[in-house]
Amino acid sequence: MLWYLYAYLIAKMEIGHIVNASPQSQSSPSAATGGSVALFFIQIFATLGFAVLYSTLVLYATKRLGFNESSANAMMGVFGAFNYGLHMFGGYLGGRFLSNRNLFILGMVLQVFGCYLIAEMGVLGLYWGLAMFLTGSGLNVTCLNMMLTQRFAPDDERRESAFLWNYAGMNLGFFLGFTVAGYYQLSGDYHSLFLFATIGNVLAILISLLCWRTLADISTPLKTHRGRPFYLRMLVGLSVLVLLVPVIRVLLTHTELTSSSVIVLGLVVLAWLTMLTLRHPHRGEKKRMAAYLILALGSLVFWSLYQLAPMGLMLFSEHNINLNVWGWQVAPQWIQNINTLVIVVGGPLMAWLFNRMRSRGRAIDIPAQFAASLFCMGLGMLVLPIGISLAGADGLVAFKWIALSYLLQSIGELLISPIGYAMIGKLAPARYQGVMMGCWMMVTGVASVLAGYISGLMPQNVGSTPVATNPGFSSVFNQLGWGSVATGVVLLLLIPFLRKLIGEAQLSGERPAEGLALAEQAE
Repeated sequence: MLWYLYAYLIAKMEIGHIVNASPQSQSSPSAATGGSVALFFIQIFATLGFAVLYSTLVLYATKRLGFNESSANAMMGVFGAFNYGLHMFGGYLGGRFLSNRNLFILGMVLQVFGCYLIAEMGVLGLYWGLAMFLTGSGLNVTCLNMMLTQRFAPDDERRESAFLWNYAGMNLGFFLGFTVAGYYQLSGDYHSLFLFATIGNVLAILISLLCWRTLADISTPLKTHRGRPFYLRMLVGLSVLVLLVPVIRVLLTHTELTSSSVIVLGLVVLAWLTMLTLRHPHRGEKKRMAAYLILALGSLVFWSLYQLAPMGLMLFSEHNINLNVWGWQVAPQWIQNINTLVIVVGGPLMAWLFNRMRSRGRAIDIPAQFAASLFCMGLGMLVLPIGISLAGADGLVAFKWIALSYLLQSIGELLISPIGYAMIGKLAPARYQGVMMGCWMMVTGVASVLAGYISGLMPQNVGSTPVATNPGFSSVFNQLGWGSVATGVVLLLLIPFLRKLIGEAQLSGERPAEGLALAEQAE
């Protein structure tokens, strides 16, 4: 009954905004700036709880709940798969059945309850808590990106800078989450850690409510409906949220089946997007969608290696890295703060640098950035075998090598992740933006499952020593590094072709108003 009462109250608020909203508000300086600033702070606190689980789940499962490393890695792979895989579904649900701001707040509420259950109820609470948390985080991240991208017109170059700033905000949240997680990790106080994770989610909810009107949807299919159809869509959206929790709860206990299903789903989505591209009537948009598909395949390699951080790389750092640095004991989670610091500092710097270079006529575009990101990731993997070869008699690798690896990976992330989000508004037709944003984020979900498989190829640390496991780690890191470099070379060779696809699409692209009309017809 409370769900239906909520649907009625929110529907009244949304209809009130529909009557007063103007499509011309998109990309106005005040709308873009106000929304971007609000979303920057929301992103910080919305990320905090996810950072805690992302960095701690494998360690918590192995050290406190008695999971073996293979089971913990598999669970973490499924965790990432659902978190990122549901982004595609969130892209469809948000803006069609619930407004993006509605879906975001509801997702945050589910995350609060999920963290509480994990803190209070052991293994039983772990599965139900993860189911609630993943439903929330999986659906609402796309909402944040859609709320931000709608602040700008398709040809507005401020979008890239806004996403770089927003990405910096997200990594501030990661920094806070990783720092606190490491502190509690050293003392083993997981109960307090998971309760702390709820604080950021609550703050994100409060800021969203305070900025409610600023974050309103600007051009979504839901806004074309009135009266009974509008209420029915809201109720369908709320019902989906309720049903997803028990479904995910069951799937979390069948990780092998779930992992295989995610891979199959990824292939199905790829086939569907390919058919959608081939059958799309608008020539310019078809070329743009083709560029999107090629870049998505390239990004899959990057994210499959990046997602090793909370799995195989976390366990490698725990057992094979000398974590005593200048007399200080470093918690494994703190290593990931190298990544967050690079993003927080580098995001705004990269936005400034790109704008400066473009103002001087330099060609800084999406294909070149993606190729560079794969080279950075490859180098980030290849420095680890060098560090292993220079390890001491006890087999422990000097901390500087894992630090250098994370530094290179982070530079690669800056070149691909916020740029990837920003490119959706540039390459995706108006009526497909939500779904294509979700599909783009689903790539990371598939990559998370692949990262779980890759982590399974690494040596088991339990009952072994760094000297015994170092050769196995070195072999895996070498293969991954050279694979990423090879993919970067392929993408580098495709740059002229990709530029042609994107360039011709821009010359013949349709106006935003036409895209909105097509969205109405599609419904």
